[in-house]
Amino acid sequence: MQEKIIKINKVDPKDFFGPQDRNLKIIKSNFPDLKIVARGDQIKVYGNSNELSDFEEKIHKIINYYSRFNNIEDNLITSLVNSPDIDIETSKKSFSPILHGVNGRIIKAKTFNQRKIVDSIENNDLVFAVGPAGTGKTYTGIALAVKALKNKNVKRIILTRPAIEAGENLGFLPGDLKEKLDPYMQPLYDALKDMIPSEKLKKYLDDEIIQIAPLAFMRGRTLDNAFVILDEGQNTSSSQMKMFLTRMGKNAKFIVTGDPGQMDLPKGISGINEAIKLLDGTKGVAIVSLDDSDIVRNKLVKKIIEAYKNTPNK
Repeated sequence: MQEKIIKINKVDPKDFFGPQDRNLKIIKSNFPDLKIVARGDQIKVYGNSNELSDFEEKIHKIINYYSRFNNIEDNLITSLVNSPDIDIETSKKSFSPILHGVNGRIIKAKTFNQRKIVDSIENNDLVFAVGPAGTGKTYTGIALAVKALKNKNVKRIILTRPAIEAGENLGFLPGDLKEKLDPYMQPLYDALKDMIPSEKLKKYLDDEIIQIAPLAFMRGRTLDNAFVILDEGQNTSSSQMKMFLTRMGKNAKFIVTGDPGQMDLPKGISGINEAIKLLDGTKGVAIVSLDDSDIVRNKLVKKIIEAYKNTPNK
C-alpha cells in the first residue's frame, strides 16, 4: 500500500470539506478502496498506485471547481468523480437557474447530465433523455417547457404518457375523462405545481395552453408552436413512438424521457430503444444518457437501484 499527500491550497479546507465533513464523506464514498484521511490543509490517501493517481486527478478537479465557483453540491461531486469528460470551463452553467418557480423556488439542473438536457434542447428539436428513476429527466424537461412558455418561445405545452397500466383503454374506469387520467398523469401535475402558481396553472389547463393527455390522444394531431414531452417512453411500442415523433410541427421542441429498467410492456421491443438506435447521429436529434450519479431523490434511491441491478430477474 502506497501513500500520497495532496495539499489543498486554493480554498479554505474547512469550507471545502463542508459542515461536519459532509463533502469529505461524499468523496470517501466514491473511493471505497482507498483510505482517505484529512488533516488541516492536507489529504493523505493510501492505496495502490493506479488508484492513487486516479484519486489525485479527480480531487484536483473538485478543488479547482470549488475554488472557481465557491460552491459545490453532492451530485456535482459525484459527477466530477464519475464523468472524466466534464468540461470544467463550462460547468458553471450548472448553477444557472432554468426558472424561478412558486414562492421564488430556484429550479435548475443539479447534475451535469441534467445540464446536458438543457444544452441539448437549445440546439436540437428532439432530445431523448434516458436513465434510471430519480435522475430528474422529466422534471428538467418540464422546467424547460415552462421556461419556453414564459419566454413566449412556444404557445403551449403538451405533456403525455402511455397509460400502459390501463392498456390506454380508459373507458372502464369511473369518473369523467380528467378523473380517469389523473392517476397516470399525477407526476406531471406535481412538477408543474412547483413551477406555476395554482391559479395560473388552473387557467393554463382550462384554456388548454398546457395539455396533459395519454399518448393515444396524440394520434392525428400536428403539434405546432409547442413544447412537447413524452414521459415513460420505455412503455411505448414501435408504432406508438413513430406516431408520436411524426406529430412534430413547426416551431416545436420534443423531449422523450424513459427508464429502460422500468419497462411494463408485455412483449416486444421498447419504442424508445428502437428510436434511439434509428435516430442516433441524425442532425437535430440529441441523446442524453443519465446514470446513478444523477439521482437527485432520497440518497437511498441510488442504493435501491444498485441492489436491483445486482439481482437476477426472476
